[in-house]
Order: sequence, then structure tokens, then C-alpha cells
Amino acid sequence: MAGKNLENALNDIRAFAFDVDGVLTDGGIFANLDGELFRTFDSKDGFGLRMASMHGYALAIITGGRSESIRKRFITCGVKPEDVYLGSRDKIEDFNDFCTRHSLQPHQVMYFGDDLPDVPVMQACGIGACPSDAVPEVKDAADYVSPYPGGKGCCRFAIEMVMKFQGKWSLDVAEYKKKF
Repeated sequence: MAGKNLENALNDIRAFAFDVDGVLTDGGIFANLDGELFRTFDSKDGFGLRMASMHGYALAIITGGRSESIRKRFITCGVKPEDVYLGSRDKIEDFNDFCTRHSLQPHQVMYFGDDLPDVPVMQACGIGACPSDAVPEVKDAADYVSPYPGGKGCCRFAIEMVMKFQGKWSLDVAEYKKKF
């Protein structure tokens, strides 16, 4: 992690925020003749979000995508509906709103992005993370580059890294059944 103390940064994380296309998906989008868009998501990433949610981490989705299917997908992963920012054109504004509403300091959030609109948030947060196939400018801005590409478990890997470092990576099956 360039310029940051990894141990302190990992210890401070209390929330995770994510772009969608190219991060929680591989960036591919299917469209039908009516213009409805379809994405595929990695189930490992979804389970990582659920684990974070069960252990009290705040979660946000900050995406330029506008499809309500995004909100519905991530509600099933423990993201609160009000923490899904669709149609985001100023991601730092939405990031700051998320932090304010959850009484978080920016350094307490790990943010995942893959393209130019994500850079300001990556520079403001505690740990800026990206998939291995992010654009070069994002990789340069990132504190952590996942060994996995977008939509192929990159978020799960980083969530698990943070939670294991903090001693919180454990599954309570009864709690999981109750919450999900």
C-alpha cells in the first residue's frame, strides 16, 4: 500500500463501498430488445458482502448504473436500500453522504472501483481497492490491487482479508439463516 500503513488501514475499516460494473460484475452487460439490461454477479462476492453485513460493517453500492435490479440484488446481500446509490455521476458526493449517514470517517471505508469516476473516492477513503483488470489510472490510485478480475471474486478476497485481519471471519449458521 503506497503511502499508507497497511496494518493501521486494515484495522480501521468499518465499512465497504463498491462500484458495480467491472467490480462486482465482469463489466459485460446484456440488453434485450426493450433496452432492459442484464448483469451477472459472482456468488462469492455476494457471500462476502453477507459476511460483512452479519458482522456489522456498513455497506454501500455507488454506481453509474440505473437499473433497479442492482438495488434488488444487493439488498439480498445485506446492503440497506438507502445505501444503494444508482445513477451516481458524482461518486465522492454519494460516498460522503454514506459516511455522514453512518457516522464514518472516510478512512474507515474500503472502496472498490475500476474506472475513472472511482478515482476521487479511492483517494479519499481508507483503502482504495480495484480488480486486477481495472484501468491503469485506477491501479495507480489504488492502495490494493486484487489478484482477481472484476466479477470473479475480487471483492470477496479483499473483504475476507480485512475481516480475517480483524479476527471477524467466522460464520454463525444460525445467524446466517435468520438474516438471509
